[in-house]
Amino acid sequence: MPVRYSILLVVIAMVVIACSPADELAETPQAAPSINDLWEQANLRFKPIPTTAETLDNPLTEPKIALGKALYYDTRLSKDGTISCNSCHDLATFGVDNDPTSDGVDGQLGDRNSPTVLNAAFHQSQFWDGRAKDVEEQAGMPILNPVEMAIPSKEFLVDRLSATEDYPPMFAAAFPDAAEPLTYRNIEKALGAFERTLITPSRFDAYLEGDHEALTPQELAGLEKFIQLNCSSCHNGVNVGAYSFQKFGLTGNYWEHTGSETIDEGRFAVTEDEMDKFVFRVASLRNVAETAPYFHDGSVESLDEAIRVMVAVQLGIDLTDEEVENLAAFLESLSGEVPPEALQDAG
Repeated sequence: MPVRYSILLVVIAMVVIACSPADELAETPQAAPSINDLWEQANLRFKPIPTTAETLDNPLTEPKIALGKALYYDTRLSKDGTISCNSCHDLATFGVDNDPTSDGVDGQLGDRNSPTVLNAAFHQSQFWDGRAKDVEEQAGMPILNPVEMAIPSKEFLVDRLSATEDYPPMFAAAFPDAAEPLTYRNIEKALGAFERTLITPSRFDAYLEGDHEALTPQELAGLEKFIQLNCSSCHNGVNVGAYSFQKFGLTGNYWEHTGSETIDEGRFAVTEDEMDKFVFRVASLRNVAETAPYFHDGSVESLDEAIRVMVAVQLGIDLTDEEVENLAAFLESLSGEVPPEALQDAG
């Protein structure tokens, strides 16, 4: 075919497209991704959870993990002996207490929702504002917080534990090369070592690893919608989130949608950078169906409502009931099982 006729055909085709009604083009059905296509898209955005969260800075050993577990459940880590790590991060209820904010010593209330410790070792940073770099640093902060556990100083706790019969030999076994095994830094390391064992693989991991039957059709529909909405631009990776910071309320004020009683300026309190106002660490969505209430202030009780709030304030859109149900079904597939040996009554 002569070149001039080829060009003429292209021009005619462009005119036809340009003159077609916009709504007619919009209604052109989009082919649903195949099973393999969806699986490939998922694997581009998420990763199966590893079996270990070990770090070179804090190698895991059985004595250190056992020590960390003992400390995690010990109320002597609070000034008045009433609060343990497990009080706010209850492993029997997926690492949370299911309260909007948690009780500290003397009945004081914290100002933010206590996030789950499950899989937290995979987070890029800790706390809603990212002020701690890892679970070891995070573990030491609530102990000294005057509202939470209210231990007056690091030395106070070291002296208290040193006066017990059980802890000095446990620290010696956990840190055999240390000249002084029982230090505050080693308290943090032991707690961090225990928390690094709190890993909860789910059916979603089986799906990512190639088991296409691991998710139900509704869960797959929810996964497809999750990707289509680009939720995975923030909620991605091993933990389906927790690797970045994002403003809560890109298209509207979050408190107007959540009914929050207070306005929290988020990471701004740490950085004092105006760009960080209302910015929070993106939450991990693992076990999210089990860890209500939601958001930094625990202001939303149900998963369905949390989904609606997120798409409203981050994307500026509304979802149908079916879309919400599908998304919730997908998120429920991220629930795993708390390691039985981590529970308090385990040996």
